Amino acid sequence: MENFKDFLSIKEAAEFLGVSTETLRNWDRSGKLVPARNPFNRYRIYRKSDLEKLLKLLLNRGAGN
Repeated sequence: MENFKDFLSIKEAAEFLGVSTETLRNWDRSGKLVPARNPFNRYRIYRKSDLEKLLKLLLNRGAGN
């Protein structure tokens, strides 16, 4: 069962990945990253595990792999 501690806000997610919140919104629109929605206010929230996978992918791509 997922818990709110397993998620980050859009601002926290952007800081974690080292990108802007607008970049995250663009990735959402393009389907590169799919956020969950907070059930109370419908704001974007991101699973930490999804962000960790994406970060690894971005780092590998940046290393020329």
